[in-house]
Amino acid sequence: MNKNDRRVKYACYTTNIAMSVVSNLAPILFITFRDLYGISYTLLGLLVLINFCTQLFVDLFLSFFSHRLNIARTVKLIPLLTLLGLVIFALAPFVFGEAVFVGLVIGTVIYSASGGLAEVLISPVIAALPSDNPERELSKLHSVYAWGVVGVVPVATLSLLAFGNEIWYFLTIGFALIPLLASILFMGARLPNLATPERVTGALKLMKSPALWLCLVAIFLGGATECTMAQWGSGYIEAALGIPKVWGDLLGVAVFYVMLATGRTLFGKYGKRIEGILLVGAIGAFLCYTVAAISPLPILGLVACALTGLCVSMLWPGSLIVGSERVPAGGVFVYAMMAAGGDLGASVGPQLVGALTDRLSANGRVAAFASELGLTAEQLGMRLSMLTGSAFALLATAVYIYILISRKKYSSSMQTEGLTVD
Repeated sequence: MNKNDRRVKYACYTTNIAMSVVSNLAPILFITFRDLYGISYTLLGLLVLINFCTQLFVDLFLSFFSHRLNIARTVKLIPLLTLLGLVIFALAPFVFGEAVFVGLVIGTVIYSASGGLAEVLISPVIAALPSDNPERELSKLHSVYAWGVVGVVPVATLSLLAFGNEIWYFLTIGFALIPLLASILFMGARLPNLATPERVTGALKLMKSPALWLCLVAIFLGGATECTMAQWGSGYIEAALGIPKVWGDLLGVAVFYVMLATGRTLFGKYGKRIEGILLVGAIGAFLCYTVAAISPLPILGLVACALTGLCVSMLWPGSLIVGSERVPAGGVFVYAMMAAGGDLGASVGPQLVGALTDRLSANGRVAAFASELGLTAEQLGMRLSMLTGSAFALLATAVYIYILISRKKYSSSMQTEGLTVD
């Protein structure tokens, strides 16, 4: 790999670290915003919805209209959009006064757009760089995001604890230096050419591919399985398992992300045969979710929550790898559609857990049964709802079994066309 390619790779890595900032910083600041500006939980939750909808819109736009963009310039624009969004987010109290929420929304939309672009474009850039094993390079890229989360969460939490909630905008500006560095790295770098459909009809033709829809289902289930625990781990450990928040976050949530990053890092260094890794991960996730939901021992549930991170670590990036292999002519289109499928799963899973928890907690029969078990209705409702993760993992297991079985047929067809499959 030459000097230019290394610079592009490091720029992509830094961009992914910036994505870990924009995905996790706002939730950390929710209580701060509530205390300082009186923003309701409903409006704070709206920021999450805006983030998701913006990224999904960008994913779908790129699925059908990527051929109208200068891909190289768009990639280099990503960290600049992230920087702009974070700066507007940080300056909201000063620029918008009492309408601080308006500034937060504007900042969220801008950096969420950069997140959608990054989801679609950064992976194919890495995949297009010269490498002996593109699969491992993709895994390394996603491990960088996970390690970024491991860094962002404690730095933000401890900074607020040490210096007070009032310094949140300094913290945000400090994190904005990360996309600034990524932008500097991209300057003057030559990016590899990325394939895009020639027109919308080309994208519609690709949508007729059964392999594409199979991979979309795979990443939907993988995203739901991963993000259900990622989003609910902290609340579940505290509310359902009765473990104090500080210990739950440190020994449960933090270790979950360490396991997530470790799994991706290990595959990036040693991994092969991604179909088998996906199947083992889904089975492991099913077992971890089930143990976390039904274990009478809080410590065992805590361990299960943490180990889920290792099991789900390759479900999202692994599905991307399979998608890029099974639909090799799709280029950016495939990554855009896969990003949309993953985002949808990442939204549906956690929302379903929340809705089921509210519904079950208000059910009289559940409350009576919970009392017999020595639990509150909320605790039992959350435990039962966490079995949603088990259901997603079980469905994912079935899909990954089919992907593994169909590999032999796929390999034969590729060899017939004069290609090889590693």
